[in-house]
Amino acid sequence: MDQMKRAYELLKEWKGDSYVHGLGVLDQVGPLAAAFGKRALVVSNTTYMKPIADRVVSYLKSAGVELAGGVIAPDAKPNAPREDVYRLESYILHTKPDSIVVIGGGSSIDAVKAANALAALGSKVTPEIDHYFGTNVVSDALAKTNTTLIPVIAVQTSASSGAHLTKYANITDPVVGQKKLIVDNALVPTVGLFDYETTVSMPISVTIDGALDAIAHTFEVFCGAKEATYEKAQQIADCAISLVAKYAKVLVEDPKNVEAREAIGLATDLGGYAIMIGGTSGAHLTSFSLVDIVSHGTACGIMNPYYAVLYSKAIQEQLKVVGSIFSSFGFGSSVEKLEGRALALAVADAMIAFSKSIKAPSKLTDLKGFTDAHIQRALAAAKDPQLEMKLKNMPVPMKSSDVDVYMEPLLRAAASGDLSLIKEM
Repeated sequence: MDQMKRAYELLKEWKGDSYVHGLGVLDQVGPLAAAFGKRALVVSNTTYMKPIADRVVSYLKSAGVELAGGVIAPDAKPNAPREDVYRLESYILHTKPDSIVVIGGGSSIDAVKAANALAALGSKVTPEIDHYFGTNVVSDALAKTNTTLIPVIAVQTSASSGAHLTKYANITDPVVGQKKLIVDNALVPTVGLFDYETTVSMPISVTIDGALDAIAHTFEVFCGAKEATYEKAQQIADCAISLVAKYAKVLVEDPKNVEAREAIGLATDLGGYAIMIGGTSGAHLTSFSLVDIVSHGTACGIMNPYYAVLYSKAIQEQLKVVGSIFSSFGFGSSVEKLEGRALALAVADAMIAFSKSIKAPSKLTDLKGFTDAHIQRALAAAKDPQLEMKLKNMPVPMKSSDVDVYMEPLLRAAASGDLSLIKEM
């Protein structure tokens, strides 16, 4: 099967005309913004991203759209620190744009999502970001206050989290080094645009992080899929993981390979599709406590093999599917005759082999700055009621009282690379 063609079909089926993507489509941003009015607040990095930002501004001007405030608002730093959310909120309040055009990766888009909500609700509910963490808090507040958000056009430039397509906003408190999550359909960008050619300018480390995130999104959703979504989750995972397994190493060897850039971009978009039909779980939860030492997708890439063993009893069918995909691309041996823990260990080994093939870390002690304090932080976060959704999304739902029993041995295993330490749930 042509997995690239299949990816376009799946994304069209999901997003229809609200998503513009492919090669050479950046110029469509002008007409998209013009549909909402003549003043757009543009948010972007203006150093290494300046050539792309300048192109976007020129396309806006050609369509009769001017910069609200007359300047480009600086984007957010990695992991969307909360102070950047407040800063962007002030730009929105002061410039009063007809639309917001955010150019960048997941952190910039997530920060704009949250800032847009704060600008709309801060004076009517509370200006404190902490209030909005969790599920559907923003939608409930919008309904109660009869308020609407400003249209957002999310111009993705990095094969990463799928933020331009999804309802999630990951926001970090850098003081304590912990990431928290807003989950709300109200935050889905009004229009998404992704010209895969723009990722050629991205460092290869960023693209590899995105490739690992694509696997994490589709694998975790597939593992936790219920009967109603199982078939679709399998289709998405099959397509996305196949694209990553085939093309990620190509990009490591040839970062300017446009076909491979397109493939990884499509895979990360499919990751966005996955997390809109199901939830991520353990690996994502742990990644939130590693924000000070590693990027998000890589953190998930490290953790998922270990969680695969933890969930082993509940995900035998999924492990067969995923193990077969990896083995077909030369990662691990055939899993056809395996079952039980042996199957989970084989798939975990294949996932680890894939990570090593693209020079990604495969255990927590591979990370510079990792200490036992990160394990303690992850255990504490797992018991935080605002992150409880991740425990409930696990293929075997975990309660906070289970965290020390099952998650601590798993984190010790992930630190050392010793899969034998993991207790199955």
